[in-house]
Amino acid sequence: MSRTHIAAVSLTALLAAGCTLAPRYERPVAPIAQAWPGGAAGSQAAAQAAADIGWREFFTDAKLRGLIEIALRDNRDLRVATANIAQARAQYRIVRAPLLPAVNASVSQSQGRSPSPLTGQVDYSRSYQGQVAASAYELDLFGRVRSLSNEALEKYLATEEGRRNVQISLVSEVANAYLNLGADQARLQLAQNTLDAQQKSLDLVTRRFQLGTASKLDVRQAETTVEQARSDLAGYTAQVAEDQNALTLLLGAPLPDDLRPAGLPDAAAELVDVPAGLPSEVLTRRPDVLAAEHQLKAANADIGAARAAFLPRITLTGSAGSVSPKLSDLFSGGTGVWSFTPQISLPIFQGGANLAGLRYSQASRDVAVAQYEKAVQTAFREVADALAERGSIATRLGAQTALAASTADTLRLSEARYTRGVDNYLTVLVSQNAYYAAQQSLISARLAEASNRVALYKVLGGGWRETSGQATAG
Repeated sequence: MSRTHIAAVSLTALLAAGCTLAPRYERPVAPIAQAWPGGAAGSQAAAQAAADIGWREFFTDAKLRGLIEIALRDNRDLRVATANIAQARAQYRIVRAPLLPAVNASVSQSQGRSPSPLTGQVDYSRSYQGQVAASAYELDLFGRVRSLSNEALEKYLATEEGRRNVQISLVSEVANAYLNLGADQARLQLAQNTLDAQQKSLDLVTRRFQLGTASKLDVRQAETTVEQARSDLAGYTAQVAEDQNALTLLLGAPLPDDLRPAGLPDAAAELVDVPAGLPSEVLTRRPDVLAAEHQLKAANADIGAARAAFLPRITLTGSAGSVSPKLSDLFSGGTGVWSFTPQISLPIFQGGANLAGLRYSQASRDVAVAQYEKAVQTAFREVADALAERGSIATRLGAQTALAASTADTLRLSEARYTRGVDNYLTVLVSQNAYYAAQQSLISARLAEASNRVALYKVLGGGWRETSGQATAG
């Protein structure tokens, strides 16, 4: 192929590079309200978007940060998501490759033997050929190849966002597992303290019964509370073990002893409170919403390829090289050969395949639109739920704190009255049960506060950055 032909092909390809028949993309109108549900829960103005708060800044507990580091390194789900990115990147490069001509170099030898029908002598022939060829390069005049390339690119970008979404979920799950383990350890310690106190109370009642100042009923009631506390202790011991197993699975590695929580962390001290911001931030910062939009763009690009299938396809095949009967003369003067074969193909009758392909692409785009809108609505609902809980969590926590203090004072007074013989043991028993239940509810309220902060951080798109303004490694 001469340089003139090569230049012409290259120029034609460049002129056709930006042309596609894909519909112009417009982001669908978000089917959500312009503001979060009213009330104190949704009234904060955004000082810094949650997606810009690195997880190292949000989680200030050193042990929890150490566990998140292990999970980001060893968790198998995150490894799968990372491998999916590599697959999508390679697939994009495969689809994009036909935008440029594929050039191959080859050297071949052929030889033959044929007898002469007149003389009967056997003739031997041998030839050598070397060439550089470009085979079936499509001039992408109507953007078919470019539309397929754009589709693969958008799917790759969607996979990248999917990986970020997996990381956000992983960080949140590790944090929640850590908090649940801490809460159950606090409940286990409460059960142990209650068992010790109940055993002392049983010993006191038993002595009073032996002295004749307490009834057999008092002894049986005291034994009931001891056995209940012992049962709770066994249950929470098993629950702590299950929490450790769940955390180990999330980490993808054994749980280090030095990173186990000593108890339930203080949410106000260990977790940064994040502002809600505006609903529009959900559209631009949450990876799952961005992934859905990239899938929509991919479906939009596929329509362009389906439309181009109705139009002519022009392919070019060319080669240039040398042919010689001797290998030593292969590149000598006068042995050069070249060929240039343009081909145009116009679809006339395809049995309705092209029309069906276009309709399939359009239906796939409609599906992608619905999935994108559903992702936006789901994101809005998750944030609204987290804000609704945050609006009442302070009241709940304050009430449970006051209740725990009140039941502790009631228990102290009832025990003193029983010791002086003013009240029977039933009053003490009721006070003990109320105090135990109040302490359990207080632990649950503290866990709910911490979990709500983690949930709000997650649903607002936080957790994929390691530090502010710096993308997470990995």
